[in-house]
Amino acid sequence: MGLVRRARRINRELAETYPDAHCELDFTSPLELAVATILSAQCTDKRVNEVTPALFRTYRTAADYAGADRLELEELVRTTGFFRNKTTSLIGLGAALVERYDGQVPARLEDLVTLPGIGRKTANVVLGNAFGVPGITVDTHFGRLARRFGWTEEEDPVKVEAAVGELFPKAEWTQLSHRLIFHGRRVCHSRTPACGACGVAALCPSYGLGPVDAVAAGKLVKSPEQAAVS
Repeated sequence: MGLVRRARRINRELAETYPDAHCELDFTSPLELAVATILSAQCTDKRVNEVTPALFRTYRTAADYAGADRLELEELVRTTGFFRNKTTSLIGLGAALVERYDGQVPARLEDLVTLPGIGRKTANVVLGNAFGVPGITVDTHFGRLARRFGWTEEEDPVKVEAAVGELFPKAEWTQLSHRLIFHGRRVCHSRTPACGACGVAALCPSYGLGPVDAVAAGKLVKSPEQAAVS
């Protein structure tokens, strides 16, 4: 079976396994998603979702972030880790949006990546989930699974994105990202994948990295609640 055909079969199987795959950060606007994604660096989505309700009530616009009291903002995002750097990014993001984009989050990759705190991964999260613009989000889970599935040997996220993008129609990119991230958090773990409980085991060239016994593998599968903290 050729690489493209196998890759697309894996995607179809994952679509059946995770029909509700979605961005697990809570948001109601492009600005909220950009902020939440910045906070998610080195932090679980669950923790970010615990922090953002109070944050979003306090800071509703880009101008609010631009004019934020640093100590107040730091205290609100403290538990997400690296809170001083993240505060700097959020204040800088607000200022840049006010100065260059009339306070609105732009819907183009080339614009997003010029903003404080927003790299290519964050930009693709915002594009795909807030604007409906297809994008591949190469986080640690996506990169790990892309390599295990044999889709690429690249380690650099930009090169992974390019290689995987050639295997799938552009319209699939955003949901593909969600499916791989869901699978990586729940089944295909970094240290010990649950191979014996994997729905795409028959298509995976890395089958056997983890236990193949169904009972042993089943004990490694994480529930949605457990996956939220990984």
